[in-house]
Amino acid sequence: MSLQNKLDAFKADFKAGKAPFFAPPEIHPVMERATAELIASGQAERALRAGDQAPVFTLNDPNGTPVSSEALLAKGPLVISFYRGVWCPYCNLELQALQEALPSFEALGASLVAISPQNAVNSRKSVRTNQLGFPILSDTHNDVAAAFGLRFALPDYLVELYKQLKNDLPAFNGDPNWTLPMPARYVIGQDGTILYSEVNPDYTHRPEPADMLPALRRATARAA
Repeated sequence: MSLQNKLDAFKADFKAGKAPFFAPPEIHPVMERATAELIASGQAERALRAGDQAPVFTLNDPNGTPVSSEALLAKGPLVISFYRGVWCPYCNLELQALQEALPSFEALGASLVAISPQNAVNSRKSVRTNQLGFPILSDTHNDVAAAFGLRFALPDYLVELYKQLKNDLPAFNGDPNWTLPMPARYVIGQDGTILYSEVNPDYTHRPEPADMLPALRRATARAA
């Protein structure tokens, strides 16, 4: 089953109020309104895209070890997934799909990282729960996400809904600001050029991991 088919199946169950979330029906119009407004804002179209230079960054992995994009690119191309947090089931399904694709990325000499505003404790939980063989880097305040054009502030009415649902982003992230990254996927070549980009203002839609393989093959051929 494709990643998007898994996401669609989860979304159908979530909207139907099924286990394990038993989501009440009144929350869905609020979430859909926020997604529609983010799409209408055009922010996704203004984010960095293929052909742009990727920002250089250094972020800590779940063990507090600094990870540098320059060091990763010195070894080969880099795949980045911007990840909202362990509380987001759509994101976790995406991480699982990326884990399945990791051998294909590594066969092409690529490294894979996820970038999330969540703190190290929650990143360790994400790695453990999803059985990941790649790190989730902590992007405090979504600063790297902002450099890619992905950071957005949640509207007040969505903040109130999240509070009602006990989805306390400041506690998850160690940051009082209610901001998130739009989910996004990038392939960066060793010269820092973005070779592939996919930004999703609708968090229920994600590209297939295999969609990045042509860009990774081009990056490998270019390096050779």
